[in-house]
Amino acid sequence: MPLIESPIGRVAENKDGLRVPPQEIERKWLVSEIPDVAAARRCEIVQGYLALMEDGSEVRVRRSGHSFWQTVKSAGDLARDEIEIPLTLEQFEVLWPHTQGRRIDKIRYEIGLEHGAIAHLDLYNGSLSGFAVVEVEFSSRIEAQRFTPPSWFGREVTREPGYKNKNLATHGLPQG
Repeated sequence: MPLIESPIGRVAENKDGLRVPPQEIERKWLVSEIPDVAAARRCEIVQGYLALMEDGSEVRVRRSGHSFWQTVKSAGDLARDEIEIPLTLEQFEVLWPHTQGRRIDKIRYEIGLEHGAIAHLDLYNGSLSGFAVVEVEFSSRIEAQRFTPPSWFGREVTREPGYKNKNLATHGLPQG
């Protein structure tokens, strides 16, 4: 479904013309070897969680470079509803203090892969310093299933809740 801008942020329109949250379809891996990032696009990201619901849904705010977002995500692992609402710097600064104790700080590198896929390599800072994951977003579940990760990707953790950013922000690295 194509994304359109609306008063509540980016949404999708289904075949009946109804506006629905777009789906994020994403797989995540640990990193076995950090690739050369010299030519990659680099962005500093801080994000904090305003609400973490018992059903697994979440509300977060993020500063990504000079852009600011509030994001609502449904529960799930491979595919989740995701609504992104652009914020002003002032709105972000009002909300940010409410994320105290539920934050992550990372550097993201965008690395082009075969067949047009883009890897988001996240190198964490702060209490998670030295930890790295790589995520790839897909336009469909079929595309996600067909994807073959390059050799520098490590163990897949898409379905392991301990590696979700909200859990890294609140509990640190999973034990074991």
